[in-house]
Amino acid sequence: MLWAGRMRLRTFEILLVLVHTSAACEFGPFPYSVTGIVCRMTKPAALLLNQETAQVIQAAFRNAKFPNITGERSMRLLGKVAYGLTNIQVNDLSIEQSQVELKENDAIHIAIKNVTAFFKGTLTYGYAGGWFLHLFHSVDFEIEASIDLQINIKLMCQKDQVAADASDCYLTFHKLMLHLQGDKEPGWLKQLFVDFISFTLKLVLKSEVCNEINFLAQVLADFVHDLAENFVRDEDISVDISLASGPLIKANYLESHHKGLVLYKNYSDVFSDSVFFPSLLTESRMLYFWLSEHILSSLASAAFLDKRLVLTIRGEKLQALFEMEDTEAQRKAVQMIFQGTSYNNSVAKVWSLAHPQISLQPEGTVVKSLVAVEVSIFPTGEEPLMVLYMEKEITVTIQAAYAEKKLILHPLDSRIEFKVFKCTADPSGNDTSIRNFLQTMISVVGIPEVISRIEQALTSLMNSKGLHLFEIKNPEIITRKGYVIVQLDFSFPNHLLLDFLEKRL
Repeated sequence: MLWAGRMRLRTFEILLVLVHTSAACEFGPFPYSVTGIVCRMTKPAALLLNQETAQVIQAAFRNAKFPNITGERSMRLLGKVAYGLTNIQVNDLSIEQSQVELKENDAIHIAIKNVTAFFKGTLTYGYAGGWFLHLFHSVDFEIEASIDLQINIKLMCQKDQVAADASDCYLTFHKLMLHLQGDKEPGWLKQLFVDFISFTLKLVLKSEVCNEINFLAQVLADFVHDLAENFVRDEDISVDISLASGPLIKANYLESHHKGLVLYKNYSDVFSDSVFFPSLLTESRMLYFWLSEHILSSLASAAFLDKRLVLTIRGEKLQALFEMEDTEAQRKAVQMIFQGTSYNNSVAKVWSLAHPQISLQPEGTVVKSLVAVEVSIFPTGEEPLMVLYMEKEITVTIQAAYAEKKLILHPLDSRIEFKVFKCTADPSGNDTSIRNFLQTMISVVGIPEVISRIEQALTSLMNSKGLHLFEIKNPEIITRKGYVIVQLDFSFPNHLLLDFLEKRL
C-alpha cells in the first residue's frame, strides 16, 4: 500500500516536470530588445513579505485534504489488527519563526521553525483471532506535532508570466504524539499506533502539506500577475506585461523583465531597442519599476486614438481662465471674444490634433502636442456660434510626484506657437491684443488647468485599480534620458492577503 502511494507520488512529480517543460517560455539572446518594463524587489521587501508567510502556511495546513489512512498488522495473540484514521483535519496551529534567504541563480529559501500543529480525527480499529472475537472500536484522537519546514521556491516562466515552483519542500518532525480520547484505551494499543502509524502519518502530512504550499505559491503568483495586468488595463487600452526574459534571483533582489507593448484595438506598437542595464537600479529601496520612454509615448498615442485627449470647459472654470487678471487688456479681449454672452452660455473645447510626442529627460517629461481650442457662445434663442478657433503647438516639461495617495503633475516651463488663429471679433487678425492675451492666459492658467484635469483622471484611474489600498512610503519618480524610474518603500496591507485567501480557498 505504501509502495503504491510512493509510485503515485513519483508519477505526479514526473507529470509536473513534463508540464513545466512543455510550458516553458522561449526567449531570444540577451539583452532582449523588447524589454519595456523592469520590476526589481529587493531583500528588505522580501523580508517584509516574509512576515505574511505565517498566513500562507496556516492556510496550507488548514486547506490540505488529508486522506484516510488505513492498514493492518499481525500481532501475536491478537491476530490481525486493522486500523483506520479518518476525518483528519487541523485543529490548531502556531508558527514561532520564519526566515527568508535569496540564493543567487537558485531559489528563494524559506525556513519556518517550530510549527506546532494539532490534528484531530477518528481512529477505528479492530482485531480478530486468538482468544478475541471480531471487535471494532472507534475513538477520537488528537495528534500533536512539532515541525520545521524548508521551502525552496524557484521562479520560472510559464505561459509568458512568472510562475512559482515550491515543490522542493521538506518537513522535519521533532515531535509526533498521538493522544487517544481520554487515554482510556489499553496502553499497548496506544503504543502500537504511535509506533506503527507515525511513519505513515509523517509521509501523508509531508505530501499533502507540501502539495498545498506548492499550489498556494502558484495561486499567489497568478494573483500578483492578474493584479498587475489589471492595473495596466483600462477599457480598450492595455500594456502587454508578458515576460521578455526569465525571472532573476540575485543575492539581494528579485527581478523580472516585461515586454511593455501597448495594445489598442488594431493599433500596432513597434518597439525600439531597450536601454535597460542592471546598474540603472540600486538596492536601497524596497521596490523599483523601470519604464521605457516608448511605453509612455505609446500610451499617449493610444489615448489619442481612443479620443480621450478631449477637454470641455464651461461656467465657473471658464470664467476663472479668462478672468485670471483684471486689466484693461483682459476686459477688452473678453468683450471682443464673448460679445457680452455670459460664461454659463459659453463653452470651450480643447483637443489634441495629432499623436502627442513624449520625451523623457533628466529635467522631466517633455510633452509636445498640436492642440486645437474652440470657443462657442449660445446667444438666447439662437444657434451656437463659434467665436474663436486656434491651433497651436505646445511644448511643456512636467515633473511628476506621488504623495498622499495622489499623483502630482507640476509644469515647469512651456512654449506656445500659434499655427492657426481665427476670431470673429478680429477677422483680419490685425489686432494682436487678443492673441497676446490668449498667449499669456494659456501659459499661466490654461496649461496648468489641462494638466490638473489629467492629474485628477490618472489618480482616479489608479485608485480604481486599488493603488490607494497600499501604504506607499517616500515614492520617487526619477526621469532620465529615455526612461523613468519609480522607486519606493511600502507596507503590505495584511487584510488584502486574508481576503484573497478566503476567496480563493
